[in-house]
Amino acid sequence: MALTYAPPSFNLRLTKIHSKTPFCNSLKSTRTTGTRAGGDPFNLCSQSRSFFTEGRRFRMPYLLSAAKPSLFKVRASSGEAKSEAAQQEIFSWSSVILPFVFPALGGLLFGYDIGATSGATISLQSPELSGTTWFDLSAVQLGLVVSGSLYGALLGSLIVYPLADFLGRRRELIIASLLYLSGSLLTAYAPGLEVLLIARLVYGLGIGMAMHGAPLYIAETCPSQIRGTLISLKELFIVLGILLGYLVGSFEIDAVGGWRYMYGFSAPIAFFMGLGMLSLPPSPRWLLLKAIRGKGSLQEYKEKAILALRKLRGGSVDDKVSEKQIEDTLISLKSAYSDQESEGNLLEVFQGPSLKAFIIGGGLVLFQQITGQPSVLYYAGSILQSAGFSAAADAAKLSVVIGVFKFLMTGVAVLKVDDLGRRPLLIGGVGGLATSLLLLSAYYQFLGEFPFVAVAALLLYVGCYQISFGPISWLMVSEIFPLRTRGKGISLAVLTNFGSNAIVTFGFYPLKESLGAGNLFLLFGAIAVLAVVFVTVYVPETKGLSLEEIESKISK
Repeated sequence: MALTYAPPSFNLRLTKIHSKTPFCNSLKSTRTTGTRAGGDPFNLCSQSRSFFTEGRRFRMPYLLSAAKPSLFKVRASSGEAKSEAAQQEIFSWSSVILPFVFPALGGLLFGYDIGATSGATISLQSPELSGTTWFDLSAVQLGLVVSGSLYGALLGSLIVYPLADFLGRRRELIIASLLYLSGSLLTAYAPGLEVLLIARLVYGLGIGMAMHGAPLYIAETCPSQIRGTLISLKELFIVLGILLGYLVGSFEIDAVGGWRYMYGFSAPIAFFMGLGMLSLPPSPRWLLLKAIRGKGSLQEYKEKAILALRKLRGGSVDDKVSEKQIEDTLISLKSAYSDQESEGNLLEVFQGPSLKAFIIGGGLVLFQQITGQPSVLYYAGSILQSAGFSAAADAAKLSVVIGVFKFLMTGVAVLKVDDLGRRPLLIGGVGGLATSLLLLSAYYQFLGEFPFVAVAALLLYVGCYQISFGPISWLMVSEIFPLRTRGKGISLAVLTNFGSNAIVTFGFYPLKESLGAGNLFLLFGAIAVLAVVFVTVYVPETKGLSLEEIESKISK
């Protein structure tokens, strides 16, 4: 049963309610939750604690009073409680497509770089197909070409952190599209290795800005009742980009200078993304945030926010509904901004529950990379070539098959993560990663006569990654940090991800030369076994819990 407050907000003195009151006992067979003013659900009859303090005043009356039973609507619900505002928000699916697609293209271009690089490394080093006189790259030079975009992404994420609220999500994504476009064109026409490395860095700056701005814009502009669906679909856009990169690589692998076409193909997509973002309004929440911070007239920014919301909804809401939604958002933002002012310094992330959350979140994104994920994806074509598919075209085509499989398995994860839970998918998926890496090691050491082993191991690796580390690591990162340090914690997790990704990608070929492919994949496999132990011991299950319940669980 869910209790949702219906009238406007006002102060009300609350009475202390314990879980063993007759009211709670009468509802013991039903899940009982309420809704705060901001829309966050809370457990009304928790067996662990009381949510109400004698004599305290709250802006929003959280619970019914015996004298005021008519203030609440009672409805039965088998799932999580949703706020009345979320249920009543009016929108059409056609109006939310473009505000989702254009930012999500930033993720697609990130994925495309991964897929295209797989074929480009083959083309670039071929004496016959590279179309250059500098095709004989050393292991370090090739590592810089491959990981250059990731170093750029790491730098971009550092640059954008202090500038994000000044630029706004829309302008941040427009700048990202320009960096994508510049980096793509500069790579395609690079006359030498030095220019190529600079171009890869510029493209990476676009990745860093897009990966920061896209989820923020989508979350702040889409209807609340479909926010989770759209943010989950963004992962599919990244995978779709990888698949597109594999496809373009398979078509251009036999062309002289094919690596130029592979990288240059992203230019029109970046141009389309930039035009699309120019046509979209700023985030209404960002406009209100500027008003709260005293950057202009509150009334002026409220009017701009209402106009932006109406444009985002395609005129499907009238002025009164828009004004109410903006007013509710403004109240929530004022409360949140007040909380942010009381935050400590950066070191607070390394204290108490925040430190525990960072160990979990940072550990997941670190293991996500050091189990070899960047290497397996970026060098899939090279691995397949060594597996007996000597023709570059054969390796590129099999990379496309791997990309399709990756896309399908990501869809499975998006559909099942809330049914099966985070821990089972992580433990099973990471266990599969360890198995696949040990199979790759065995292939390179004593199963070289069986090329299907390498193909099966790659498919197993991709499938297990996409139901575990791929989508769930970032889902966990967004859930486990306390509200007080969530922004700083997620920022550190992003830096950990890109930093470890760049290091692993850069070090793959030098380590492969010094250790041998068999021993390198054996090392990755051993790290994956440690990751299974880490998940089993440290990572909690968060399925079906509110953010407040997760924070309480982490604090224990």
